Amino acid sequence: MSESMVGNVDESERLRRWRLVLGSPADEPLRSGGEPGAGAGLSKDDQAMDRVLEALYDSDRSAGLGSSSPAVARWLGDIRTFFPSSVVRVMQQDALQRLNLQQMLLEPELLASVDADVHLVANLIALSKVLPTRTRETARQVIQKVVEELQRKLGGQLVQAVRGSLNRAVRNNRPRHNEIDWDRTIRANLKHYQPGWRTIIPERLVGHGRKQTSLRDIILCIDQSGSMAASVVYAGVFGAVLASLRAVSTRMVVFDTAVVDLTEDLHDPVELLFGVQLGGGTDINRALAYCEGLVRRPAQTILVLITDLYEGGNAVEMLRRAASLVASGVTVICLLALDDKGAPGYDHRNASAMAGLGISTFACTPDLFPSLMAAAIKGEDLGVWAARQDIVTARPN
Repeated sequence: MSESMVGNVDESERLRRWRLVLGSPADEPLRSGGEPGAGAGLSKDDQAMDRVLEALYDSDRSAGLGSSSPAVARWLGDIRTFFPSSVVRVMQQDALQRLNLQQMLLEPELLASVDADVHLVANLIALSKVLPTRTRETARQVIQKVVEELQRKLGGQLVQAVRGSLNRAVRNNRPRHNEIDWDRTIRANLKHYQPGWRTIIPERLVGHGRKQTSLRDIILCIDQSGSMAASVVYAGVFGAVLASLRAVSTRMVVFDTAVVDLTEDLHDPVELLFGVQLGGGTDINRALAYCEGLVRRPAQTILVLITDLYEGGNAVEMLRRAASLVASGVTVICLLALDDKGAPGYDHRNASAMAGLGISTFACTPDLFPSLMAAAIKGEDLGVWAARQDIVTARPN
């Protein structure tokens, strides 16, 4: 290929890309007899891709997707044809915001064609009370898919981290006869083997823990206001995983201006998430009052408060109650967000006040939550733990 041909190919590709970026208005010079410029012709596939982009991003100048379900379904299929999954999810979210496509969450055939993620689950939860019966089951399937993916990705990490942190506590060095762990006892006393007697004289007995009593009580207290939607989804999944561990007792409480205890639904995270009502006001003080009533063993209790701290109730009383919990021996952690978005929007004054009470206050990504819980169970300094993870914590005033 000659140098001039290579140059022509490069120029053609440059014009093609500009045409896709600028959209159909770039064709105006062609229609008015001007220079081709960025309005260079597109292939059949490019024209199809252009229509997909125009339907979403030129919606203020065109009809967009309108309210036609077939049009939306076709559009959802087209974006998966022309773009990678990471871009597909961005365009789905843009469609919800720019075109108000709540309708696509009300049609089973549309839900089945959407690439499910945490944010879609949050939208389904927000609409759960108005979903038609025929759509609700499809929505459950979508949520179930996301929940299973999160449990597969994060659940094992959480189980391993919590079990590891409790391992020492589970061992019992003064076991009754029926509690002796013979394998561990033999390994621990091999150096005391007596050849003449052909036996081991155990100097130290190692026993199984007394598992009828949980070693830690964990309370997840979650703000269900709209801004905390992704945090609610992740917290629901983590709560279900924690509830599967016999060594810990887990309670899950969600709140807005009312408080709802969802502990009984922890065995079914999908049903639990359907029990959440995103939106509404925020009364953190009322939620802490309820959680205070759940505490039976303060020194063995970890309370994880997940909220942006925008208190709609009594902020002074909220801080007094938080201080009372800390003084009683409860380990209180305030997560300003439990999602992947980075620095959250939160009430800085209340965050500083919480930090002043000795409460570790910061945002946490889902992949770090297992490590956080392990550190809390082991009684580590969570400020030091956060520093090791390069997490910025709230500071006292």
